Amino acid sequence: MDEEYDVIILGTGLKECILSGLLSVAKKKVLHLDRNDYYGAESASLNLKQLFKKFDETDEKMDEQLLGKSKDYSIDLCPKFLMGCGNLVKMLLHTKVTRYLEFRCVGGSFVLKDNKLFEVPVTTQAALNSSLMGIFQKRRYKNFLQWVLDVKPDDPKTWDKLNLKKQTMREVYAYWKCDENTLTFTGHAIALYADDSYLDDASSTLDCIARLQMYAWSLSRFEKSPYIYPVWGLGGLPEGFSRLAAVHGGVYMLRREIEEVLYDGKGAVKGVKVKDEGEATATTVIGDPSYFKGTDKVKKTGSVARWLCILDHPLEGTNNSHSAQIILPTKQTGHKSDIYISVQSAELQVAPKGRWIAMISSQVYTNSPRKELSVAYKLLGKVLKDFFTVDDTFEANNHGVKDNVFIPSSMDATTHFERTTNEVMEIYKAITGQEVDLNADPDKINDDQ
Repeated sequence: MDEEYDVIILGTGLKECILSGLLSVAKKKVLHLDRNDYYGAESASLNLKQLFKKFDETDEKMDEQLLGKSKDYSIDLCPKFLMGCGNLVKMLLHTKVTRYLEFRCVGGSFVLKDNKLFEVPVTTQAALNSSLMGIFQKRRYKNFLQWVLDVKPDDPKTWDKLNLKKQTMREVYAYWKCDENTLTFTGHAIALYADDSYLDDASSTLDCIARLQMYAWSLSRFEKSPYIYPVWGLGGLPEGFSRLAAVHGGVYMLRREIEEVLYDGKGAVKGVKVKDEGEATATTVIGDPSYFKGTDKVKKTGSVARWLCILDHPLEGTNNSHSAQIILPTKQTGHKSDIYISVQSAELQVAPKGRWIAMISSQVYTNSPRKELSVAYKLLGKVLKDFFTVDDTFEANNHGVKDNVFIPSSMDATTHFERTTNEVMEIYKAITGQEVDLNADPDKINDDQ
């Protein structure tokens, strides 16, 4: 263990594993440690027995007659869908991690309105056919979508009579006569904003247009929805990046307890002390927040509840989709933030035939988190088995401190990866001084198989 590295990474969550792979490819000497005996941390995929063990339930309570065989499950603890043309897909392609994985298109994307689910309309034809809007609003939204697709951020001639560098998205929606309902599902279920603060911030206007375009481009490539998902669950992603790091000389060690993160006299990190193994030195340390709890390096940002439910049917309103992303905007539920539901089935090799896995997730604010998520739970129908957990979330609190410690934030409640990849890219640039290479064609996502 007494060896020198460029980077030591603590925890094998998805963000940490992506950085491990990218930094190894960039010729950094990487040591990757985890206290657990499996890869993935909160991004792990578990079979039924592992899930019961995690929630401290005995095997005797596991009814395989009702639920199906344990080995037929690969249940993600923190399911998130990949945007087909998003940056994570481009990272996977650039690093060739796709050679280890197979992806399938998610069955559909839906949004809640008046206690019913509606498919999210993104194409001009879908807008005209959607029952989410009235007849006049459909035509206005069709025109808005066509304009969005034609916008070029560096060409004001494509902006119509708008100034996208000075006007807010609220003003843009008003210009196209989009009503409050249209504004809500567009911002939350297509642009994937977690709240409405973007509406009145002119610096967010071009970002919003770019998000809408990415959603539309992803949908045009994958047809049923803009999202894709790895067969056998998300656990393959950290494992794939781990293999990539190993190929480029990265060293992995599981079941290693970190006793201490070491610093020099100026407060800069110099390595870690591992129980029963000695010390390893490095000028840079990356670690998930759990390795820095109790220090001033991290601060609590809230609490996220996740309600995992096993069903014997698809969700009503999802067109019998084998998988689905569902967003419940705050204005439809009265909850302080959006509530998310991800649904997966045997089509993605994560459950036995005839079984669906639904995960409800949201930030929660009271001592009654189940009550806060009850509006989503009611949409599921009959539940065969459920597991409920609330976890505190943390983020780095050492910004501006020259300690060379980089701490990715806890996984948030969203069911997509856009924030995750942005954070990885920022940390990579801070360490290397270089941008992550995203020159990859999303059309080739399964070409390496």
